[in-house]
Amino acid sequence: MLDTTPLLTAVERLADRLRSTPESRLRRGAAAEGLALARELALRAQRLEFPDREPRELPDAGLFSVADQLAVAGRDLALAMGTAPSGELDEAVKLVEAVEKNL
Repeated sequence: MLDTTPLLTAVERLADRLRSTPESRLRRGAAAEGLALARELALRAQRLEFPDREPRELPDAGLFSVADQLAVAGRDLALAMGTAPSGELDEAVKLVEAVEKNL
């Protein structure tokens, strides 16, 4: 079983950062970046869990929900990656870290 702790740690750190981000900064793009990342993580999780089904897009639930959407999508991906190749895990962690550096 793959240890997904690095992904969970990175996602929770970024989600906490988004939760404490001022509304003005969320409106200037931080929320959009967080939502784009959450959508990408959700897409990857769906592809692993249901490879024969067309993935659904994570809806935009608003500025103040993006941190929670990111946390849930990250946890879903971590669960789905339990048996995935470690390269996929490393790539997902790098995606999260790249968004965090941009915020």
